Amino acid sequence: MKTLLGYLKQYYGRMGVGLLIKVIGTVVELLIPYILSEVLENVIHRQVKDIVFYGILMIVCSGLACIFNVIANRMASKVSRNFAESMRKDLFHKTLKLSAAQTDRFTIPSLESRITTDTYNVHGFINMIQRMGVRAPIMLAGGIGITLFMDAKLSLVMIALIPVVFGTVIFIRLKGVPLYTKVQQSVDGMIRVVREGAQGIRVIKALSKTDYEHRRYDAVNRALVRDEARAGVVMGTVHPIMTVFMNLGSVTVILLGARFIAQSQSTPETIIAFIQYFTQISMALMAVTRMFVMYTKSSASAKRIEEVLLCEEEITVKTKAEHPDRDTDAHILFDGVTFSYNGKRNNLEDISFALPRGGHLGIIGATGSGKSTLIKLLLRFYDPDAGDIYIDGVNIRTIDKPTLYARFGTSQQHDFLYADTIEENIRFGRDIPHEEVVRAARIAQAHDFISGFAEGYDHQLSPHGTNISGGQKQRVLISRALAGKPEILILDDSSSALDYKTDAALRRALAQHLNGTTVITVAQRVSSVKDCDCILVLDKGRIIGKGKHEELLAACTEYKEISDSQMGGAFVE
Repeated sequence: MKTLLGYLKQYYGRMGVGLLIKVIGTVVELLIPYILSEVLENVIHRQVKDIVFYGILMIVCSGLACIFNVIANRMASKVSRNFAESMRKDLFHKTLKLSAAQTDRFTIPSLESRITTDTYNVHGFINMIQRMGVRAPIMLAGGIGITLFMDAKLSLVMIALIPVVFGTVIFIRLKGVPLYTKVQQSVDGMIRVVREGAQGIRVIKALSKTDYEHRRYDAVNRALVRDEARAGVVMGTVHPIMTVFMNLGSVTVILLGARFIAQSQSTPETIIAFIQYFTQISMALMAVTRMFVMYTKSSASAKRIEEVLLCEEEITVKTKAEHPDRDTDAHILFDGVTFSYNGKRNNLEDISFALPRGGHLGIIGATGSGKSTLIKLLLRFYDPDAGDIYIDGVNIRTIDKPTLYARFGTSQQHDFLYADTIEENIRFGRDIPHEEVVRAARIAQAHDFISGFAEGYDHQLSPHGTNISGGQKQRVLISRALAGKPEILILDDSSSALDYKTDAALRRALAQHLNGTTVITVAQRVSSVKDCDCILVLDKGRIIGKGKHEELLAACTEYKEISDSQMGGAFVE
């Protein structure tokens, strides 16, 4: 919570004004019972105009208290709203900057939950603490002070209740924080299942597995309900316990008050005012308990938010002294690169190759052979456990991220499209003129089908591009990668949904228009990589074949088997 409260520093001035207004409104409200006791004790026997005057005075105090509280609450609402906006903005920004390994550890559903549900919980607490955090203590302290002045013996009843109340609240809070943490973890699980179901809705329907998905959702939903019930039972005891204490206090005050009146130690007017103050004090105590309950929930959420905000950056820019440059003519150089996701089994082992500027590298291999992992290392989503990667002789660990990523244009099989026009999806927030967008689409073999839409490049895509075919989606994604005129183009299994004719036309267009651009093609099809200057054949994270198509057919058994199984050893252009 300490880190998140730092976001309030810029609002201290506004909060100070709001709290001052709240203090004035609360003090004015505290005067009402005292004025009433004065009327009942000393004014009621005077002239009507005196009674009217005090009545108007009470109305004015009530009106002022209402006005001040409304103003203060509006200011509190604005502060908490702006606070939450700033917090969510930084949390989302931090989420985008997490390394791939950190994202894997947090998981996407958990990060979504932290940005939405957890920030909402903290926002609610900040709002309430400004509304009730001043008013309740003033009502409590002020009420006790005035009642001590009015009748010290009766006020001791309320003073005796305060340690019991706060002791109960603190005990329940200690029990509640772990329970609410578990609730948020269950929310993460439910978001994960909902996310998977929404993304795979077509497959679910095609395989008639809606009942199965219902059961999966029911399982996580029941787990969430169970965890919420546990937290609710514990935290739900606060209000009934406080109500019992307050009622016992009220009964005690009435009994003692009746006795004091009978013994002429007090007056009915004093007891009436005292009961009103006791009601105000009781409401203040209840407000304090509500704040503790909300704090319990928000502290669990704040801890989850801080875990992300305080997460240290893993992929940092290193110095040349740590990772010196290398004298090489290669545009891209892998030197003995080894990497493991879990530190137990190597996903890539001793990968070495050199690719000249303008060269075309193909990477092929079975599923799980390490093809996409190699690309992730080149993009520095992860750092290798051993070995080095160079671009123009510069170790990529020493290149700042904006400079590094600006060199690449990437298209992946499971890349994403968002709900906007085709042109904006290709432009992707970059300052790229329409002519360049069209040029990229022509190279990617997307221009013809885009022009077939009535709106052309202004055709609106649905989220994830579900209103176009898989092949069309891949061509839009390739257009996006080409539009920025990258120095290095990476096509990571991005033509798997294309027919052979379109795939061949794409390869011819890339060869014709991308002179000087280094291209890396990851594919399952031999036809997609057979024209590459160099082809790497991967198996279980190791290079088992390297060379041109004809060389591999002669020297690499695995490559020849893939070629024969796909096209019988022949290719159709």
